[in-house]
Amino acid sequence: MGRVTERRKVIRIRDGAVSSRPDTLVAEEPLEIRLNGKPLAITMRTPGDDFALAAGFLVSEGVLAEQTDLQNIVYCAGATVDGTNTYNVVDVRTAPGVAIPDITLERNVYTTSSCGLCGKASLDAVRTTARWPIADTPPVRLDPELLAGLPDRLRAAQRVFDRTGGLHAAALFTEDGELLDVREDVGRHNAVDKLVGRALQSGNLPLSRTVLLVSGRASFELAQKAVMAGIPVLAAVSAPSSLAVDLAAEAGLTLVGFLRGSSMNVYAGEHRLTLRTAAAQA
Repeated sequence: MGRVTERRKVIRIRDGAVSSRPDTLVAEEPLEIRLNGKPLAITMRTPGDDFALAAGFLVSEGVLAEQTDLQNIVYCAGATVDGTNTYNVVDVRTAPGVAIPDITLERNVYTTSSCGLCGKASLDAVRTTARWPIADTPPVRLDPELLAGLPDRLRAAQRVFDRTGGLHAAALFTEDGELLDVREDVGRHNAVDKLVGRALQSGNLPLSRTVLLVSGRASFELAQKAVMAGIPVLAAVSAPSSLAVDLAAEAGLTLVGFLRGSSMNVYAGEHRLTLRTAAAQA
């Protein structure tokens, strides 16, 4: 099975001095996801939590919504010509009676570690009907100071990043700031899928009173994954995209970007934040 990290020789130059040394790199390998025996998608990922990644991916695609929708997930033996099990192909079997939407017509079946599901034509083409509306009643209430402290807690939990510097991370927190789970991957969308997939496998969907924090930017795809999992708050240390903001406003998702230090931008769903001073008076 693929490892999370690999060692490679590197030529290091520091202040004009040249030396040779081994360097630790994050592993990146393809994962083919099959649905009931049929090829569905290929993503470049960091090996590990592959079953959770596949389950979370299918939550975001509207195939799975509950633990009982999933019959099992297995690695496919004989995926190569010589019959070797590469642990890079998984088959997701749905429970009898689970309706399978046609999810191959409006999207490419190849995804990458950087962009996730690429080739979506428009907001209408990618909008998937959520199984659960975001329904945190009463609404989650967050103090900005609590939000401001979450990136440091995420960074402290990134074990592989400390060795490689080359991984994205996603974390789930309670509304009180308790860390529930954290996953790392070379692709930010994979890290989120691993979180959501683990929640599905544990019977914890929808994640209606949680905060999702991602280490990079907030793309439309990540906003969609949050909505599909019933997550009411998505925060990112970098910028959101315009489509992410549009979806957040439409779905009732609180979207926070540029969460750095004590500053942040709130793009949608400000009613969940306890805003004060000038912002509250505007």
